[in-house]
Amino acid sequence: MRVLVVEDDAALARGLVAALRQGGYAVDHEPDGADAVRLATSEPYSLVVLDLGLPGLPGFEVLKAVRAAGSTVPVMVLTARDAIADRVRGLDLGADDYLLKPFDLAEFEARVRALVRRGQAVPNPVLHCGALALDRATATVTLDGVPVALRRRELAVLTVLMAKAGKPVAKERLSAEIFGFDEPVAPNALELYVARLRKKLQPNGPEIRTIRGLGYLLMPG
Repeated sequence: MRVLVVEDDAALARGLVAALRQGGYAVDHEPDGADAVRLATSEPYSLVVLDLGLPGLPGFEVLKAVRAAGSTVPVMVLTARDAIADRVRGLDLGADDYLLKPFDLAEFEARVRALVRRGQAVPNPVLHCGALALDRATATVTLDGVPVALRRRELAVLTVLMAKAGKPVAKERLSAEIFGFDEPVAPNALELYVARLRKKLQPNGPEIRTIRGLGYLLMPG
C-alpha cells in the first residue's frame, strides 16, 4: 500500500515518511501542492496525508482539485489551525480526517491504519485467507496460529494480495502499491519478494499463483 505525504516542513516530512515506511507502507513525499494534485490523481495511493500550510497552492486548493478530478482516495489533513471554521471547511471539501499539530505519532499511525482500511472497504484490521491471518494494526502474520516472520517488503506484498484474495493483481499495480518513486528497485525485485513469500507460507499456507502475462493471484483457502 502506498501513501503520499504532502508536507513542506522537511523535518516533519522525514519523520512521517520514516514512520510510515516502518509500518510497511511505500511512501512518496511531495512538498509542492500543484505536483501533489498531479500525483494524487494519477497514482494508486491508499492515502494522502495533506498539510494545509503549503507554499504556492494551499492545501485546501489541493484537496478541492483532487476531489474535482473524481478521486476518492482517503485524505488526512494536517494543520496547526485549530479554528472550527477551518475544520468544517476541510471536511466539506472532502477530507476524511483532520489532525491538529503537534500530534502524537502513535495516534497518527492509528488514524492512518483506520483510513486505509476504510478506503479499501475492509473495516476489520485482520485479513484472513484460509489458515493465514494478517493483522494490519500490529503488522503481524500468523499461519495456523504460528507467527510468520516477514520483512517489510514481503509484508507489503502479502497485504495487497490478501486484500484482493481470489482476484488477480497485475504486476504493475502491485509494484505501484509497494514501491515509492525515490526507492531503488531491482529489475526482478517483485519476483524475489513473491518467491520468498511462497517459501515462508509452505506447506500449509495459501498458494500464490503466477498468472501468465498478468500478475499474481492469492488462492483463498
